[in-house]
Amino acid sequence: MAFTLTVNGTSHEVDLPGDVPLLWVLRDQLNLTGTKYGCGVASCGACTVHVGGEAMRSCQLRLEDVDGEVLTIEGLGTPDKLHALQQAWIEHQVPQCGYCQSGQIMQAAALLAEQPKPSDAEIDAAMAGNLCRCGTYKRIRAAIKSVAEGA
Repeated sequence: MAFTLTVNGTSHEVDLPGDVPLLWVLRDQLNLTGTKYGCGVASCGACTVHVGGEAMRSCQLRLEDVDGEVLTIEGLGTPDKLHALQQAWIEHQVPQCGYCQSGQIMQAAALLAEQPKPSDAEIDAAMAGNLCRCGTYKRIRAAIKSVAEGA
């Protein structure tokens, strides 16, 4: 079945079964490999993308259920200018292995779009579903806070 998706501002037509997870459409069909496979059950957050402006786990979102424009880590900034969160991640030296970082950044971007000045508790609550095996949670919070504070 053919589906038309708008991903990072570009329209794509994919001819796949409707039950294919969005993650595999992004990675295997559109070659957008910044979105990572972590657990496959929407528990770790590595596959987080925005759909219609809302953070969603792409490993469990079926192609036929995608309702709205999809934004991936590749579309968050531009080649000429990083998104403020991407820049903060560098400045706060957040990544260690880096595997979870695209999902972390996408979740943080959704948080800041909804709550531009979140408290520590709001950051912790919003980010709780995104796991980091390296344990860089304090740096993640610091990076988000710096963007919220306009630093």
